[in-house]
Amino acid sequence: MSKALVVGEIKNEQISKVTLEMASRAKELKMDVSVIFFGAGAENAAKSNLSGVARSLFHESSDYNGEVIAEAVSKVVKSGNYEIILIPHTWMGRDISGRIGALLDSSVISDIVDLQNEGGKLIARKPVYAGKAYVKLAHKSGVKIFSVRPNVFAVTQNKTEPSSETPEKIEADYSKAKAKRVEFKSSQGAKIGLTEASIIISGGRGVKGPEYFPVLQELADMLGAALGASRATVDAGWIDHSHQVGQTGKTVSPILYIAVGISGAIQHLAGMGSSKYIVAINKDPEAPIFKVSTYGIVDDLFNIVPPLKNEIKALKG
Repeated sequence: MSKALVVGEIKNEQISKVTLEMASRAKELKMDVSVIFFGAGAENAAKSNLSGVARSLFHESSDYNGEVIAEAVSKVVKSGNYEIILIPHTWMGRDISGRIGALLDSSVISDIVDLQNEGGKLIARKPVYAGKAYVKLAHKSGVKIFSVRPNVFAVTQNKTEPSSETPEKIEADYSKAKAKRVEFKSSQGAKIGLTEASIIISGGRGVKGPEYFPVLQELADMLGAALGASRATVDAGWIDHSHQVGQTGKTVSPILYIAVGISGAIQHLAGMGSSKYIVAINKDPEAPIFKVSTYGIVDDLFNIVPPLKNEIKALKG
């Protein structure tokens, strides 16, 4: 049985969904799974009993440092003879995955959307050419390192009650770090994180102005969705950059993506093209968004969104 180390992520001192997704997929592939956590709340996260996880490790710290985390992970991998590392393809994962690969003299297959065991070899699938195509890749040698896009695997290894097993505390050396975090500013942005949201409603230039985004936010709140936006609306100052979906914004993979007044520029499609279902609302029947949408509504969004809100309100009583 292959030994896999999942590098867990903590958000607001809670285990992130992508951590559970990675642990679930590793167990489905019959791996012996361990999880390691860093940051504020790491000890409590490690004490949570993730079903099917053999070993939990942690380093509690209020200070984030990618160099230090990469060094600590590399030492655990070497001492524990781990063959596989799964890292979330988030801002943290993008920061540490390459560092870990360099320290272990191994390669990283990044931003994967699927992982299969084919004839005893791990085959990863990932988008290329801004989501226009997909490739299958495998490591030739060394530790197999993958960064995993959130929302692509089902959660089967759920967090349960605190475990009676004592998690392992690991040390981390900050003295040799070449850089340190000076300041961290948290955006007030989306109510629900875009990268892990199951439903996203995004607005484009078709909304005609910033005054319509609160209407989309109301619809998003009704559906338990996150609010997204195209680059054009962000550049126009209609909404904060934290909502931007696309090549220069966030890459998302929700179950349902509703594009409201978005034409579908290639940069935007690159950020949401892997959504399971795409619903497009646009009055231009030639809009590129319709080429990738599961369902398309050719009409003015102002004729669609208000009645949709009313119908949802009626269904919810």
